[in-house]
Amino acid sequence: MLTGNEIRSKFIEFFEKKNHKHFESASLIPDDPTLLLTVAGMVPFKPYFLGQKEAPTPRVTTYQKCIRTNDLENVGRTARHHTFFEMLGNFSFGDYFREEAIIWSWEFITEVLKLDKDKLWVSVFTTDDEAEKIWVEKCNFPKERIVRMGESENWWAAGPTGSCGPCSEIHVDLGPAYGGDENSKLGDEGTDNRFIEIWNLVFTEWNRMEDGSLQPLPKKNIDTGAGLERVAAMVQGKSNNFETDLLFPIVEEAGRLTNTKYGTEPEKDFSLKVITDHARAVTFLVNDGVIPSNEGRGYILRRILRRAVRHGRLLGRKELFMYEMVDKVVEIMEEAYPELRKNIEHIKKVVKIEEEKFSNTLDQGMQLVMNEIEMAKSKGETKLSGDVTFKLYDTYGFPYELTEEICEENGIEVSKDEFLEKMEEQREKARSARAVVMEKGQDSFIEEFYDKHGKTEFTGYCDLMTPATLLSARELENGKYALIFDQTPFYAESGGQEADQGIIEGENLVAKVLDVQKQKEIYTHIVEIESGLDELVEGTLLNLTVDPVRREEIAKNHTATHLLHQALKDILGTHVQQAGSSCGAERLRFDFNHYEALTAEEIEKVEKAVNERIFMATSVNAEVMSMDDAKAKGATALFGDKYGDEVRVVSIGDYSMELCGGTHISNIGKIGIFKIVSEAGVAAGVRRIEAQTSYKAYLAVLEMEKTMKRVAKNLKTDLHKIEERSEKVVEETRELSKEVETLKAKVASFEANSLFDEIEEINGVKVLVKDFKDKEADSLREIVDKAKDKLGSCVIALGSDNEKAIFAIGVTKDLIGKVKAGDLVREAAKIAEGNGGGRPDFAQAGGKNGAKVKEALSAVKEILAKSL
Repeated sequence: MLTGNEIRSKFIEFFEKKNHKHFESASLIPDDPTLLLTVAGMVPFKPYFLGQKEAPTPRVTTYQKCIRTNDLENVGRTARHHTFFEMLGNFSFGDYFREEAIIWSWEFITEVLKLDKDKLWVSVFTTDDEAEKIWVEKCNFPKERIVRMGESENWWAAGPTGSCGPCSEIHVDLGPAYGGDENSKLGDEGTDNRFIEIWNLVFTEWNRMEDGSLQPLPKKNIDTGAGLERVAAMVQGKSNNFETDLLFPIVEEAGRLTNTKYGTEPEKDFSLKVITDHARAVTFLVNDGVIPSNEGRGYILRRILRRAVRHGRLLGRKELFMYEMVDKVVEIMEEAYPELRKNIEHIKKVVKIEEEKFSNTLDQGMQLVMNEIEMAKSKGETKLSGDVTFKLYDTYGFPYELTEEICEENGIEVSKDEFLEKMEEQREKARSARAVVMEKGQDSFIEEFYDKHGKTEFTGYCDLMTPATLLSARELENGKYALIFDQTPFYAESGGQEADQGIIEGENLVAKVLDVQKQKEIYTHIVEIESGLDELVEGTLLNLTVDPVRREEIAKNHTATHLLHQALKDILGTHVQQAGSSCGAERLRFDFNHYEALTAEEIEKVEKAVNERIFMATSVNAEVMSMDDAKAKGATALFGDKYGDEVRVVSIGDYSMELCGGTHISNIGKIGIFKIVSEAGVAAGVRRIEAQTSYKAYLAVLEMEKTMKRVAKNLKTDLHKIEERSEKVVEETRELSKEVETLKAKVASFEANSLFDEIEEINGVKVLVKDFKDKEADSLREIVDKAKDKLGSCVIALGSDNEKAIFAIGVTKDLIGKVKAGDLVREAAKIAEGNGGGRPDFAQAGGKNGAKVKEALSAVKEILAKSL
């Protein structure tokens, strides 16, 4: 019996013998702006199928890692649904077609995998006579086991538009035990779990256009895919993918970590399979550079991980565990993907941080959902409104998908449409709050200009002064002018680099260049005329001169970003990817993907690494080459950026190589010194470093030294003793804080005792409702706790007017069947223009209007009178 690893290897070996070149699996982050993730084995080859690029070789074979989440709810429920899976594929780009693809698939399945021929069935597209003929005449396949199917089953497309074509699928019959009877055929109702598709041969010969019409592709192509997990199940005699050697060791690990035995209860098996599948998906997504966030592929990662964590809770595991699952995934998968072992610590760290973040809110979130479900049931309702599901998401950060899943388990409906409507309402409010101002007519003007004159020639890589012919001069509303020339040495704002500034001169004309913008390779110079306006005539030859000092400072900062990028990769991990940058004359800003704040030690290491490189004084080289050559050399491209067939590659020795159109210094030694001045988060999973170089960096260090001297003076110590003295001050402050807390507790105890005279009874229940002025939340809580301890059975409702409103309400456990603290505090907060909630026995909340505290507490008292 072949293992999963052996099947994968034999597949590649088989097609290599058929003159296919083996390509390594592409990243799960596709080089395709229309897709968030790599969803199929053909995704990396889409440009070849569409004829947009020439394939490097006519025949290719791969095993490709893929992610799909379109039917996430089925993962774990069925035997064959996965988020992460591997697709075995063989591809032809204008070389062989139907006949070879069918014959080779049959040869591999029957002679290499040795699957029972009598258990195989084939489907073909309704009108595909040629495919059926090949199966019967070339493979001796019984015609009675070939089924014709329509577009929903036997037509494959990469998306709504693009390459597509009829397909032929190979299925394994598991027998009547899995549906139907002795006479059942492929496609019969009730046999979905009996006939298992293991191979799809797509005859890609059409391109579907936006209007739905089909146009022939320049070349006919073959795209075949076989799901490794399904194939392994059939080869190993398993009816469930999760019981193959690719997945079952991970199932067992999930069972070990959750103290759950597989095969005892269906619902527990479901949870174990969810954890298993999601552990693989999470491991591979993080390995390929995805960081948890609230949008895009980062949200997909977050959603999958959080779903797995919840299923761990359902199995009784409250401690962190998903990061431990990574070890087993890597152990099983590293033979095919050795980079997993190299990145294992990074993967575990990202998973652990996200798991910790979610675990802190999961219990509260689940309780909130259950409270809403109980409330709905008590009112005889069977559905949660969009207001509720959105509030759970927006206010408490609880994912809609988990709310939906929990509701489904408890027989309560939710409406995704209603939830999405609320999301859109919020977006619309945000859009209304933004004012976007655009220069009307700019796009049409540039289009007309380009058609007439073509692009502006940029000479600024080599020259800082260029004579140029004025082709267009337009006065702007602010009194400035927009000038376009046939050529220019001025760098236009692009790729995060600020535009050059400088002077444009004629016989009498002097114009100050303030900014340069580029659209469709047309460079527009925004200028302020100082003299000689009458010379601003189209066709005039003028001298364009870039400010050399500013250009040099910007170039230093830009080159420093390349050094910084590489240093971050070396020190934090290969997952680091540039997420944005800004290079000006004063400083540089660099945004990058990373899952947590850098430690002081990490910042120091990065800064030191960059400076060590600067002191090596390595030359900076730039050369233009084809995109394929740049990739072959290992040049770093920025994901999401668009590149032409020819690209500019900037190299700093053997240390850094990036695709970049910006300006750089000739030798990194000119940077002088590099100083990080700040590090902060700017979005989920994105960090920002700001830094300065050269003389500006020296000034930054000088300012830090002055600050240290001022601090030393305030601490009444010498500069070299500042650390020792500050530690002593911190310790003294800590001791004073302890004393203050002790005094606060005594005051709270005293106040609680003094308040006993104000206790009243409502229907035999002791109740204390009291408002204060300028009392902190901690003090209110302290009084509630003391009063509950003293009275044993009571309801305590306190509020304080601190300009804003603060409420703290406690209910002893013997009374929460009648009244809940969370419900009471929610009503109080509403009156004070706020919100909040909490446990049934204790809850806190706030409001914008402190003047409403008395009114809010009166309302609480009325509720108590009705409830007790």
